[in-house]
Amino acid sequence: MRRNNVRSEEEIHQLFEAILSLQTKEECYDFFSDLCTVNEVKTMALRLEVARQLLEGATYLDIIEETQKGSAIIFRVKNCLKHGRGGFRTILERLNRHGKQR
Repeated sequence: MRRNNVRSEEEIHQLFEAILSLQTKEECYDFFSDLCTVNEVKTMALRLEVARQLLEGATYLDIIEETQKGSAIIFRVKNCLKHGRGGFRTILERLNRHGKQR
């Protein structure tokens, strides 16, 4: 069983290295189109947008109204913002700094 965990960790490391090696937005589109379904990419994009809105002070009702999505995804993102590793904040700060945030 331990062997599977090591292999899984190596595969995750390889995935992250692959993502870090992408050099253009077009390469990102191509890679994620091959890797994920359209719905998976849309879900990741929605989570990032929900994180942005929460960090800007939007309420659950504001976000539900704008995104037309249920509260489960908002709860998940809010939980990540509160107890996660800071990934959403890091990325959104960088996007904001480079003027690429919505």
